[in-house]
Amino acid sequence: MTTTTLAVLVPLLPFLGSVAGLLLGRTAPGYVRPLAVLPTVAAAVLAVVVAVRQGGGKAIDAATQLTPTGSVPIDLALYIDGFAALVAVLVGVVATCVQIYSTGYLREDPRYPSYAALVSLFTSAMLLVVYSGDLMVLLVGWEIMGICSYFLVGHYWETPEARAASLKAFLVTKLGDVPFLIGLFALATDAGTFRITGVLGAVARGELDHPTVVALLLLAGVAGKSAQFPLHTWLPDAMAGPTPVSALIHAATMVAAGIYFTARLLPVFAASAAAMTVLAVMAAITMVGSALAALAQDDIKRVLAYSTIGQLGYMAGALAVGDRGSAVFHLLSHGAFKALLFLAAGTVIHAAGTNSLTAMSRMSGLAKRIPDAYWTMTVALLALAAIPPFAGFFSKEAVLVAAEHTALGERTVAPAGAGWTVLVAGLLTAFLTAAYALRLWLRTFRGRGAEAPHHGRQPIAMTSVLWVLAIPSLGFGLTVTYLDDWFDGNALTPTVTTAVLGTGLAAAGAVITYAVWRTLAARTPVTAAAQAPVPHVAHPDADAGLVEAEALHLPHPAEDPADPGRALLGPLHGPAADGFHLDAVYRTAFVRPVLAAASLVRFLDREVVDTYVRAAGTSAKGLGWLVRRAQTGNVQTYLSALLAGSVVLAIVAVALANAVGA
Repeated sequence: MTTTTLAVLVPLLPFLGSVAGLLLGRTAPGYVRPLAVLPTVAAAVLAVVVAVRQGGGKAIDAATQLTPTGSVPIDLALYIDGFAALVAVLVGVVATCVQIYSTGYLREDPRYPSYAALVSLFTSAMLLVVYSGDLMVLLVGWEIMGICSYFLVGHYWETPEARAASLKAFLVTKLGDVPFLIGLFALATDAGTFRITGVLGAVARGELDHPTVVALLLLAGVAGKSAQFPLHTWLPDAMAGPTPVSALIHAATMVAAGIYFTARLLPVFAASAAAMTVLAVMAAITMVGSALAALAQDDIKRVLAYSTIGQLGYMAGALAVGDRGSAVFHLLSHGAFKALLFLAAGTVIHAAGTNSLTAMSRMSGLAKRIPDAYWTMTVALLALAAIPPFAGFFSKEAVLVAAEHTALGERTVAPAGAGWTVLVAGLLTAFLTAAYALRLWLRTFRGRGAEAPHHGRQPIAMTSVLWVLAIPSLGFGLTVTYLDDWFDGNALTPTVTTAVLGTGLAAAGAVITYAVWRTLAARTPVTAAAQAPVPHVAHPDADAGLVEAEALHLPHPAEDPADPGRALLGPLHGPAADGFHLDAVYRTAFVRPVLAAASLVRFLDREVVDTYVRAAGTSAKGLGWLVRRAQTGNVQTYLSALLAGSVVLAIVAVALANAVGA
């Protein structure tokens, strides 16, 4: 079988599994789990085969025209270079782990068939984005992911949080997708084709007439999809969905799509120095802001959500300095350890038996009760904090090295100012990342909250996946010297300067956080409220979110005196915990004006338009009443009216004649 045929099957198999799962979910529920897992496993295996055959060498390029569309044709095209091959492997492996994990995590959920089908469709859409060689076909996968995220984030639609989060995710990403679509059309108009190879060829020949406008329009879509400032606010709220969905979205599908798209079309963005500068500033604000916000969160999933935003900022920063190799390298590394972090957090939630215990201030005794999650999450947090030799160290260092080269003028793809912006923000974020990673570990596994009821041993489908993902989280970075051919031939090895600075700042962040935690723990007695037992709440899914902290009369997270994040942030803690009030800004700038305009339209419709409509109806009704009153059926009345009318006409005629005669 040819490599092209195998590549076509990679996104096709999960799609067919999704369709079959939806059709058989009610009539043959016993087939749902095999249809969810097996096609995804097969797609992952085929993605590995395609990657081995591609080998980091010449790109696989094949196309067939779908249908004549006028001056700019749309082709069903494949374009698989080293980046695409490796990212497809990541998507396949993470999606497989999520599907297997979900068989245990959602084993009693009555909506599991639709959930599993949507996860398969989500996977298929991302694989289509990865392999597509035509921008319009890529857009199809791009938008399918958007609608899948809407349904999956809103899986627990009984809760207002899930409904609001799914709607917010859909609307905010669509806010970026509108200019993104305009940018795609403008790009195709300048290049004369939607084919990625044709677009890149046009850029190389200098045939783009409006590179800055096109790049900025495309960046709006990238900011929405990959949760970059200022369109990142949907991602923390998306934690209302099932935790395996969070792992899939954050590690291998939706948020990775924008970064991957930018990496694939990087020459388009590099054609505009202004666009690269905007991307660098956007990445720097995203990195630092999200790290500060993560340091102030009490919900474990929201910490990880802001962490994802920050790591995506690193990837965007690498692209802003013109190095797509380090960006995709960090995308791959991050995909492994972030999937592990979310799935380990899901194990914590599952063990607690209630989503209310995602609050770290309420956790206690988890290290001994769930050792698999404890050890694997420790590995993932070390990778997140970029501690050598874990994977995150090598990939984050590759980003910092690329920024250093641009800042010093050794790389001229982007302005030197962009390099300094990314480098300084990246080093500061390294300090903050280590701080919030250690804070999460201490408060989750060394906390002094109430010990939740024990819900028994975790399913093997959940714990085995954790150890599978721990392997690349620990060892993927060690393959850095063998991946040059897959990443444009550029070396990704760390340099002494950035390694010392980055690791030193990370170590400083961890040491300071630990010292503050020890000091606060010694000063703060264990209160009765913190030790109050958490009541057992039985429901089929541990992530249903039906139990709220307020209902249990628990202390507010911001009032926890033993939180090192509160001491480290000081006056910034309140704004950071609320995402720096960006949602409030959106409500003031967009939501309230739209609601006010809607109220005005409703008023005009009710008081003006409806008034005229009602008046017309009332007038017709009154005229009908008068006509009806005149039709009595009495002949004498009709003759009297005729005589009276004749007399009136005669009088009028005489009066007119006299007037004329005078």
